[in-house]
Amino acid sequence: MPIIIQNVLIIILAGWMAWDNGSGVQIIGQWPVCVGLVMALITGDFQNAMIIAGTLQLMSLGVAAFGGSSIPEYGVATIVSVFLAARTGANVGEAIAVGLPVGMLTLQLDILVKYFNTFTAHWEQELLHKKQFNKMQAVYFLSIGIWCLKYIVPIGLVVIFGAPLVSSLTKIIPEWVTLGLQVAGNMLPVLGVALLLHYMPAKKYFTFLIVGFVLAAYLNMPILAVALLGGGAAYLIYQIEVKKLATPVSSDSTIQGDDFDE
Repeated sequence: MPIIIQNVLIIILAGWMAWDNGSGVQIIGQWPVCVGLVMALITGDFQNAMIIAGTLQLMSLGVAAFGGSSIPEYGVATIVSVFLAARTGANVGEAIAVGLPVGMLTLQLDILVKYFNTFTAHWEQELLHKKQFNKMQAVYFLSIGIWCLKYIVPIGLVVIFGAPLVSSLTKIIPEWVTLGLQVAGNMLPVLGVALLLHYMPAKKYFTFLIVGFVLAAYLNMPILAVALLGGGAAYLIYQIEVKKLATPVSSDSTIQGDDFDE
C-alpha cells in the first residue's frame, strides 16, 4: 500500500477512534488491541502491531473515564507506537517509549476539548430555545469536528513530521529506558491474567484453570486450541446449570448463589 494512502488511513482512523470513543457504542474506542489490529491491516506489520497493542492493552486494564474524567489516551499511544515501529524500524520498547508519552500529552487536549464542548452545549441550548434548529445542528457538527481534532492533530503531526524526528529521538533514548519497558512488557501479561482471575470464579473452577495451564505450558498446545476447549467446557457447564434451573426445587433445598458468590 502506498505510504500516502497509509498516512491518510491512519489520520482517518484517528478521527474515527475519537468519534467512536464518544459515541457510546464503541467498535474500537480506545481499546489498544482493536486499534492495533486496524493499524496492522494498514501498515502490514502484524507482529509488532499486535505485540505493541497487547502491551498497551494490559497497561490500560482498570483505567476508565468515569464521570467525565480524563485518562491517558492509550489508543493514540497504540497508533503512534505501531506507526513508528513500521516506519522507522524501532523495536517494540523504543516505539512504546515514544508513543506512550504522546498518549499522555493528548490527555491535555482532551481537557481542552471538553471545555470547548461545554461552551457549544450551552450554545446549542440557546439555539434550541430560539427554535433555530438548523443552526443548532451546525453547532452540533462543529462540536463533533472539534472532538475528533483532539486525536487527529497529534497523530497527524506524527504522521507528517514525526518519522524522521522520532527516528533520531529513538537513537538517543537511554538503553535503560527501553530495557525497562521491555521488562515491564514481559511482566504485564501476568498482571493482566491476575486481574482477570480476581473477578472470575477461579476458586470454583480451579480444576479447569490447572488443566488449561498444563495444556499450554507443558503440552505446548496453541492458545486457540486451549480457548476452544475452554469454550466447550463453559458451554457444558451452562447446559448443566440450565437443567438445574428447570428442575423443581423442593421446600427443604438449600438456595444456591451464582458463580460470583465467593
